[in-house]
Amino acid sequence: MASEEPSERYTLKVTAGPTYDPKTHQIVPVNADETLTIETEHTTAKLCVRIRDYNGLPPNTPRTCRYFSHPDHQDDQYSIAVSFIPKRTIPGCALVFGNDFDRPIRDRLPPGTNYALKIVKWMIDPGLEGDAYADKPYLYGAALSSWNYFRICEREGVASRPSSAGEKPASPNGSQESIASSGGNSKGSDWQGSVTSLELHEEVIEEGGEGTGKQIRESLNIPGDASSRKKYFLDQNNRRMFEFEAGRLYKADFGNPYLGFSDFSLRLPGFSLNVAKYIDRKNHSLRYVLKNKNTGDVFFVVVFTLLLNNEDESEDQSSGEEAQQEEQEESEVD
Repeated sequence: MASEEPSERYTLKVTAGPTYDPKTHQIVPVNADETLTIETEHTTAKLCVRIRDYNGLPPNTPRTCRYFSHPDHQDDQYSIAVSFIPKRTIPGCALVFGNDFDRPIRDRLPPGTNYALKIVKWMIDPGLEGDAYADKPYLYGAALSSWNYFRICEREGVASRPSSAGEKPASPNGSQESIASSGGNSKGSDWQGSVTSLELHEEVIEEGGEGTGKQIRESLNIPGDASSRKKYFLDQNNRRMFEFEAGRLYKADFGNPYLGFSDFSLRLPGFSLNVAKYIDRKNHSLRYVLKNKNTGDVFFVVVFTLLLNNEDESEDQSSGEEAQQEEQEESEVD
């Protein structure tokens, strides 16, 4: 008898919120013409998640979106795009982005995990730091060197302008005019206002700056292309020179071709893994967080959860509540 495909056994659910507590989370409208807003004491953030060949909740969610037709993203499997305005200035070396877990996962890690992590550090982000075998595993990278694309925009309340006379927002291709490219280096419709005024789901974030944001990049000698900027910020001294300014808008996009949510697989050069084999009731979520590593302040959390098709979703909620209770008990002891 043929074995069941992982995509037939599991349904993917994506949620996001301002804290680790799942009670504060909302279902993310994946691939939708909709942007999720997250408001906290630390930031105002907008979030957009895109997944190629998506098979998940809510029902009737689009399988894909025009984003993956953009020349920069034709090979990507997913994207977490964010725009955020910090409410307090944050040192550049303090803001981290990555994955963490509430409980040990070492008993569920597949053979070759250490090798896979070495490939990830070599190919994707040399600045990653973490411990997959810890009681509370984590894998964080400096946000400035981890994000695929990073854009510094204007201060809150200041209308952005194209960075130079020739810059105009453009659609990813001629037949799809509803998504604008924030970089504006390719031909497109005439500029009709601020790129910043677009909803996040309407644009493809590109490397660069807008208005005084462009001036900040130039004053700090931040390279103009994404690859060089990531390499530049691997240097801790360069991160120390940068600040996420209170009241200024920043945009970032993170994704890659290696993690496939359509078939729950990890594909790296020389290493591939069917993640579904290692899923159980306690280990079925992948969590991304943007946080201040110095203060512990959380800016937003995105959780990708695999639900067994024959199990009630409430089980996932109860496991999240259990993890939250453990965190509260530990903080009381501290």
